[in-house]
Formats: sequence, structure tokens, C-alpha cells
Amino acid sequence: MSEEVNEVIEGEGFAVGSLDGLGDGYGFRKIRRELGVEAFGVNAIVIPAGYESGFHFHDEQEELYFVHRGTVEFEFEDGSKHVLGSGGLARVDPSTPRKTKNVGDGDAVVLVTGGKDGYVGRDGRVPEGEDNPRGEFSGPPGAPQS
Repeated sequence: MSEEVNEVIEGEGFAVGSLDGLGDGYGFRKIRRELGVEAFGVNAIVIPAGYESGFHFHDEQEELYFVHRGTVEFEFEDGSKHVLGSGGLARVDPSTPRKTKNVGDGDAVVLVTGGKDGYVGRDGRVPEGEDNPRGEFSGPPGAPQS
């Protein structure tokens, strides 16, 4: 049986870790740096209840926010506010000012990814010798096929 990973472990072509293994307390957890991600930016933010960030924007990178835990309000420059719970997603253009506020009773955890220059496309394949009649990674049984 495998043990649960906490600290970062690197192997040939991979790295695994956990949010708790990347730091403690509030603020940013540097996932990209610690796991050696090179194709896009990715961090997690641990936000205490009631904390509100200031507005910020980017020159080039589009961002995707994923609320892993808690309840977070996203406010945009146009004055709109949107409350997202666990599993919530927000995509934001680089030049769009945005800010966040933890409106829940406990800590919130948000995964933030950023990048530019477009989508690569579906390029997953199954290694030779693996049993998959379609020849590509297709997900768990019953998963919709694209």
C-alpha cells in the first residue's frame, strides 16, 4: 500500500507533493517552483476568514481560479461580485482588475493557474503495450468521450 505524500518527491519526469508540504500559515504556496512546473504558472493561496485582497491585473497572463475549499467572493472592476464555493471556477483576462475576499467562516484555499499563448489541444496517448482500444487516454469508465 502506498503512503500519503507530504514532502515534494521528484522522479524521472514527475514530481508529487501536497499543499501542506509546501508551507504553512496564510498566503501563497509556490507550487510551480516547488514541483518544477515550466509550461504555466500555478500557485495556491490559503486565505483566512474575512481577508480581502486589493485589486490586481496582469500584462499578459490569463488566470484560472479554482476554489478548493471555502467560500470566496470575486469582485471585478465593473463592480460585479460573484461568490464561489468549493469547486467554483473563475477565468479572468489579463487586463481585468480583480480582487478576492474570503466570505466564509473558515480558511479558504484557492488554486490559481496562469498562462498565455493558447491551448495545446488534446494530445494524450497511451504507451505502447497498454490495453486501450482507442489508443488515447479516455478517463474512467462511463466518462464522456470528446
